[in-house]
Amino acid sequence: MCIMIVVTATRSIRRYSGAVYDLGLHVMWCSKYRRRVLGGSVATRLHELIEQKAAEKGWEIATLEIAPDHVRVFVRHDPKASASYVANQFKGFTSRVLRSEFPHLKSRMPTLWSSSFFVASAGTLSADAMEKYIDTQWERPGSKKQGGDNS
Repeated sequence: MCIMIVVTATRSIRRYSGAVYDLGLHVMWCSKYRRRVLGGSVATRLHELIEQKAAEKGWEIATLEIAPDHVRVFVRHDPKASASYVANQFKGFTSRVLRSEFPHLKSRMPTLWSSSFFVASAGTLSADAMEKYIDTQWERPGSKKQGGDNS
């Protein structure tokens, strides 16, 4: 089961500290070992936390998809926020809160999220690129694809 929230966000030119911008970023990350832990109340709370962090930073969530083993967010952000900053803000905050509120997430996995993430600026992302990122989470740089169970 996958939770998909699409917010109709109109594109608009914004102003920030002397800059005029329209920045959108696709951000995706997977649970550690691609474990299927993002369902039910965990997914509901994760959605709330992502919206909370975006509001705190002044970012706008245009699309949010929570699958059992990964998260996809399309976020409009300001020019001072780098892609890695945006991704790590979502990952760090949600991991801390979810692991404190759902103890089973601590006992099953050493960390909630894998250390990697995928980002692409708006207009450069294809469905194939998204799927390739998700499908290659078992691979280590320089090694052959490794399998494993998703439980």
